Amino acid sequence: MTATGTILGSAVGDALGAPFEFGPEGAFTRRFPVPGQGGEMCGGGGWDPGEATDDTQMAVLVGESLIRHGRLELPDLFDRFRRWAAADPKDIGLQTEAVLTSGDPWDSAAALHFQVNQRAAGNGSLMRASTSAVFFAPYGRDATMSAARRIAALTHGDRAAWEGTAILHELIRVALLGHDPLTALPDTLDAVHPDHRARYATVLDAGWHPDRATEFNGAVWPCLGSAVWALRTTGSFEDAVRAAIDLGGDTDTVAAVTGALAGAVHGEGALPERWTEALHVPLPGWGGRVLRAAELTDLARRLTGKRPTGERMP
Repeated sequence: MTATGTILGSAVGDALGAPFEFGPEGAFTRRFPVPGQGGEMCGGGGWDPGEATDDTQMAVLVGESLIRHGRLELPDLFDRFRRWAAADPKDIGLQTEAVLTSGDPWDSAAALHFQVNQRAAGNGSLMRASTSAVFFAPYGRDATMSAARRIAALTHGDRAAWEGTAILHELIRVALLGHDPLTALPDTLDAVHPDHRARYATVLDAGWHPDRATEFNGAVWPCLGSAVWALRTTGSFEDAVRAAIDLGGDTDTVAAVTGALAGAVHGEGALPERWTEALHVPLPGWGGRVLRAAELTDLARRLTGKRPTGERMP
């Protein structure tokens, strides 16, 4: 089930990359030079072995809201995010935290923050997109890209974050249909807002390399570009995730986005069992719940059994 590959793949990438966050290039391969020998779910940096971060925790919250309502219910989703943020998660992005703890209403908090700070193009909406991408995939390019923009706008006022998340949604949709998402890039870019199309075209070009990034990969453009680069230059799920982590920097999120894409392309059977068996997702604010691979697999199953109502971006 490729939907499971998408959601599990993102969580696996997140948990693998977390201990290497803000580290140097090549750190993962230096520590684990021979693939398949085990031990890669090593923990460190405050994370237990196999522990997923806020990337996957927020993706679960998105998925469970969609399942609960059978559609995109933005006030409920914002409330879930706010409850989670108030429960002192181990990690939360500065942009996301500022919006969720501001006390402003769900439909204006991100916009108000952006008006003041003029900085909201981080990858915090991209990192949590695996579950919503699966849910909206059956309903076409316009529906899935619109939903991505609306979810991103809950915490990120900069449209750059909306457009990056919309692109990821669409690439996963194409992969879940059994097609090569790389071949869909030109049509996908045509659907990107004109003010942001050129920048995304640059980082998604076949000749682009993460070394050419003009921003840290905690920003939405190089994060997405790095994930697509990792998918394009490798031939397996495992190799794609290793390549993503070896880029250094914001390793958990780059690997989570890569894992979602590579999981959609290669399927859940491509995920090494030695990676999935240690995987666990604590859910702060929800009574000590911890999801493991079986629960994430069930989440994927339930997400593919619900139908959105075709809501549009305002």
